[in-house]
Amino acid sequence: EVQLVESGGGLVQAGGSLRVSCTVSGFTFDDYGIGWFRQAPGKEREGIACISSSDGSTYYADSMTGRFTISNDKAKSTVYLQINNLKPEDTAVYYCAADLRGWYPILQPSEYNYWGQGTQVTVSS
Repeated sequence: EVQLVESGGGLVQAGGSLRVSCTVSGFTFDDYGIGWFRQAPGKEREGIACISSSDGSTYYADSMTGRFTISNDKAKSTVYLQINNLKPEDTAVYYCAADLRGWYPILQPSEYNYWGQGTQVTVSS
């Protein structure tokens, strides 16, 4: 069974940093994509960044460059999202998702087959 489990969310003061993690299991494909998304209350889910499991290629949404960094640790089957200089508008549930067809520089939620349960990030002002 394919599983994605996010962790690392929490309450952070504005200006701080946080790293959320996504551990994947249940499949043995060598080439797949993992994306990070977020959804704030009352807003649509938006893509942040995605990464290739095979060569670490990355792709960021235009609005997410600079403060967000995606990375992976293949040995741990874990993908990370580092968020720096957090702002109250970063408050959202952060989700990771897998595209098991391969890696594509796409951040459309509909292109991803499997999703984690999400981890809440709350930024206080």
